[in-house]
Amino acid sequence: QVQLVESGGGLVDPGGSLRLSCVASGRTYSTNEAMGWFRQAPGKEREFVAAKSWSGGTSTYADSVKGRFTISRDYFNDTVYLQMNNLKPEDTAVYYCAASYRAISTLQDVGYWGQGTQVTVSS
Repeated sequence: QVQLVESGGGLVDPGGSLRLSCVASGRTYSTNEAMGWFRQAPGKEREFVAAKSWSGGTSTYADSVKGRFTISRDYFNDTVYLQMNNLKPEDTAVYYCAASYRAISTLQDVGYWGQGTQVTVSS
């Protein structure tokens, strides 16, 4: 089983920035493995945020975060990052790291989840 551990969440002012990290471990990785991020606000469904293939050729984003968030992967350290800029109060949610052997765009694509890290955008 793949283990995913997120970090980097916290409280930030509107317009500020935050960088989330997710370290993957527990198995031998495949070239076609994808990793990404979802988020879930209280009372709302978990939604897709961003994803990137293990090969790193393509990044995909939800419309709500395009131009503000950037996903990247450190292949040497088996880590995926989510750089979040120009944060808005509506970005407040628990952010979950995700991994799969298939391309990630929906909840059903995800094979493994991290425990989540809280991001709160408020002044």
